[in-house]
Amino acid sequence: MTTSDTLLAVRDLSKTFGGTRALREVDLDVGRGEIHGLAGHNGSGKSTLIKTLAGFQDADPGCGARAWLDGDELDLTSSTGGARHPRMRFVHQDLGLVLQLDAVENLALRSGFARTRLRTIRWDRQEAEARELIARLGIELDVRAPLSETTPIERTGVAIAAALQGWETGPALLVLDEPTAVLPPNEAHRLFEIVEEVRRQGASVLYVTHRLDEMFEICDRVTVFRGGRRVATRDVAGLDRPGLVELMLGDEVSHDVTPAAAPAPEVPDVLEVRGLSGRYLTGAALRLRAGEVLGLAGLPGSGRDELPYALAGALQYPVAGEYRTSDESGWNRLGRGGVPSCSLVPADRGAEGIIGEFSVRENLTLSIVPRIASAGVLGRRRESRVTDDWIGRLRVKSESRDSAITTLSGGNQQKVLVGRCLAQEPAILLLCEPTAGVDIGTRRALYALINERVAQGLSVIVSSTDVGDLLGLCSRVLVFDRGAVVGELAGTAITEKALVLAMEGIAAP
Repeated sequence: MTTSDTLLAVRDLSKTFGGTRALREVDLDVGRGEIHGLAGHNGSGKSTLIKTLAGFQDADPGCGARAWLDGDELDLTSSTGGARHPRMRFVHQDLGLVLQLDAVENLALRSGFARTRLRTIRWDRQEAEARELIARLGIELDVRAPLSETTPIERTGVAIAAALQGWETGPALLVLDEPTAVLPPNEAHRLFEIVEEVRRQGASVLYVTHRLDEMFEICDRVTVFRGGRRVATRDVAGLDRPGLVELMLGDEVSHDVTPAAAPAPEVPDVLEVRGLSGRYLTGAALRLRAGEVLGLAGLPGSGRDELPYALAGALQYPVAGEYRTSDESGWNRLGRGGVPSCSLVPADRGAEGIIGEFSVRENLTLSIVPRIASAGVLGRRRESRVTDDWIGRLRVKSESRDSAITTLSGGNQQKVLVGRCLAQEPAILLLCEPTAGVDIGTRRALYALINERVAQGLSVIVSSTDVGDLLGLCSRVLVFDRGAVVGELAGTAITEKALVLAMEGIAAP
């Protein structure tokens, strides 16, 4: 049960996916009026805990999990199709907003439209309610402007306002999952002001972030997860960043995958980039050698995740910068077309990669249709041969080449996307979050495939939040912060601890 100072209490929560224990007998307490941080690397169990609290996933049957919010017991083993409690509210990293609509319309989509007796919408009342709700959070915003025209912090504020609809004041829990991931670093302080205002109105906040400096700026306590377990809960006032990193890492895990060897020093550059700027990047530069696997590390918003999209010409906004390749002596302006001979495996295969209405065959050969067509007519036999060849190379588990791509597991969908890019025979492969949501077997298979192609001369840039990808693939890693390269690790210096310390801006002991 809870104490009078506890708003949320969770006891003995376990969650299993197949043979993987994502959560192991987790206990968690969030105090009344507290901003409580949740720390841990990818795969530590943070996201599973949030999804279980929200009702997207259920605790393991028979695990004995119990939870209470403000004294009301929650059933974590039976999905409710939404939040477990009306005073437990969530803002996920994907804000769930319709950017073509304005704040008034987005808020009404969540709460319902006010209507007249004739069932027409009372827009005057909707607008007044939207203005009042947003003003409560201290946000200044044109509520009738499409959200596509607003700033990232304004959209985050609208998402928080939407989550808090129907809550006036008093005990409530607001869960913020990576709220600054889409914010430029200089806007984080504005989010903190909103969070403090929510606290002043009586709510507690469970704050999930990879940016440890935010923990020390806004949180009262922090709970650390590692390997699905809660390993510690500490007062932030008694911690420093190196101490928090040590709690997150524990005994460093050894990785049994050997990355491709670094190219010899005399191997020429296949790509050089300078002055690369975008929404997050601020004059970044890099050099990539032929047959090299170069990793990009950094916290969300550091520019690490924006760079591959900029090189591929896959951003919806303009970028600045110059590049030159091995067969060119002069510099070229980086435009919307990106760098030639680059092929991008996007970070979100569901939203950016696969076409759900297409088959495995159609998804795999989409990038090479002109090559397998003759006189404007697609050669079905040639397409089938190419598809079967790549299915065999990638060991894609599919009933047939004509099965819907959506019938494949996430790992096999990822293999198809990698095959689509490799079928283009690019000089440079841009890999974003290459092993997100795949099992250990698929992970190793992808690593082996990439290493095999690198041995044949392919150059690769890997951007990943999963330290295991950087350890398993890369011979050199660039560390990003505030849009620029601030550090470099190579060879045996690439360790989990060194990467984490570098990303957090902490000097190695």
